[in-house]
Amino acid sequence: MSARPWRGPLVQAQRSGWLTRPQVASESLLAGTCLYFVVICNVGFWQAAVHDGASPGLLASLGVAIFALHAFLFGLVAIGRALRPVLATLIVITAFATFYMRHYAVLFDVEMILNVLHTDPAESRELLSPWLVLHVLLQAGPPLLALAWVRVKSRPLRQAIAARALFLGAMALLATIAVLLSSQGMFALMRSDHALRYRITPGNLVVSTVRALTEAPEPPPGQRLPIAADAARVSRPPGEKPRLLVLVVGETVRAQNWGLNGYARQTTPQLAQRDIVNFSDVQACGTSTEVSLPCMFSLQGRAHYDKAAIRAHESLLDVVARSGVDVRWRDNQSGCKGVCDGAGIEHTQASDAPALCEGDRCLDDILLTGLRERIDATPGDLMIVLHQLGNHGPNYFERYPAAYETFKPACHTAELSRCTPAQIANAYDNAIGYTDAFLARALDLVQQQQGHDAALLYVSDHGESLGEYGLYLHGAPYAIAPSQQLHVPMIAWVSSGLAADLDLDMRCLRVRADVPLSHDNLFHSVLGVFDVRTRAYASDLDLFAPCRHTAA
Repeated sequence: MSARPWRGPLVQAQRSGWLTRPQVASESLLAGTCLYFVVICNVGFWQAAVHDGASPGLLASLGVAIFALHAFLFGLVAIGRALRPVLATLIVITAFATFYMRHYAVLFDVEMILNVLHTDPAESRELLSPWLVLHVLLQAGPPLLALAWVRVKSRPLRQAIAARALFLGAMALLATIAVLLSSQGMFALMRSDHALRYRITPGNLVVSTVRALTEAPEPPPGQRLPIAADAARVSRPPGEKPRLLVLVVGETVRAQNWGLNGYARQTTPQLAQRDIVNFSDVQACGTSTEVSLPCMFSLQGRAHYDKAAIRAHESLLDVVARSGVDVRWRDNQSGCKGVCDGAGIEHTQASDAPALCEGDRCLDDILLTGLRERIDATPGDLMIVLHQLGNHGPNYFERYPAAYETFKPACHTAELSRCTPAQIANAYDNAIGYTDAFLARALDLVQQQQGHDAALLYVSDHGESLGEYGLYLHGAPYAIAPSQQLHVPMIAWVSSGLAADLDLDMRCLRVRADVPLSHDNLFHSVLGVFDVRTRAYASDLDLFAPCRHTAA
């Protein structure tokens, strides 16, 4: 009797059937993946819906509708050999998105997607962490293994087309029935909570990304439509000093934590000792740099906000430069978002001041390197924009030197969920303290130069959420954004020489410091500082005009 060949455990398991790879139709795999999305990846959506008072019946209808809509949408593209790659990509991207949604309450609307697409490598690295990797492995790992394990049935082309058409039709019908059964409740729920639609994952990512990618491309430099083409300087008597405006564009500083605004902590001790005007009620154009920066330098502003028009037209800097002012932009951030195309731009480099830099990031003091020399070398009117890194989160602890860690213990990780609210606030306030010192040094530099009548204006681009209403960071849709992301600090200093030249009453300006203002005032106020006349100028939006004895 011959010996029976030995068979290993894997072969025996395969023969027994329990390790046999199941064979499924592509539509079944698609439906299973969408069910995973609805149940596992939309925890935040379901929690918000329950919090908003959705009944069990409404929740059931929402679940069916979300499942069917995802299946229909992905069924249009996950076809044939593209099935596994499309589903795998969606699973991985969704895992990344849910991490930021759960830890920072991020909502992925079009503007947030644009922020992601335009994030520079240094910002991207700051948002990576071991906890993110662990989250992605735990959430995406099991469905990816299942996706790789199952076999997809092979079918003739006509049969495959017919099956997919039937599946799409069934999903469309199922979604329609679910919506019709609870339409009143669904629409009422969405109206009462405008953020809810942005929590539906990954549908929100797909729709917002498509909208972001299909937007009209930004015009190349030199091809923007002109604004204020009639702009011209008011002639001044011979011998008058040229004018200098240093405009500091802050990053992610909210008015609520600004010491000069009456915050419980004195986060601005150095500015409190300076002869400045603090404007306490200023509204931002948007909740992200991607929106606020182009908006605040535009003629349209928030009052007439039109994203396409803002991107297609020149900015304030083009008008000022065309009127004869030398305009310079110094950047310690991710660029000027197109507003400085008509100006000279200077990016900070670690080689300029190695002691101020670590890796790709430099402290804001690098913006002052060579600034005095730049001013002294410019004999005429000059406008310099300093674009800060400021309080850009979540790595607030990296925005200031150790000597500025006044409030302790501070959060020393990008994983804000691992820190207490007090630790997060401490790190954030320490970063404001460094901005206070930076502005004081910039002010000293401007005051010490003797060749120009000068002014310094500071305003933050947007604010920040530090856990209020469960939100962190910024970028919330403008219509539902909390005040923490929209209320920003602004200060001004004007030399006695420039005040006299402008016939500006500084006491009047201090009295008016609590008048509501916004980023919309920037365009017209800068034109007023340089006495630029144009039909586009609106004196009622010039924050200095009410206190000038003679109109600009």
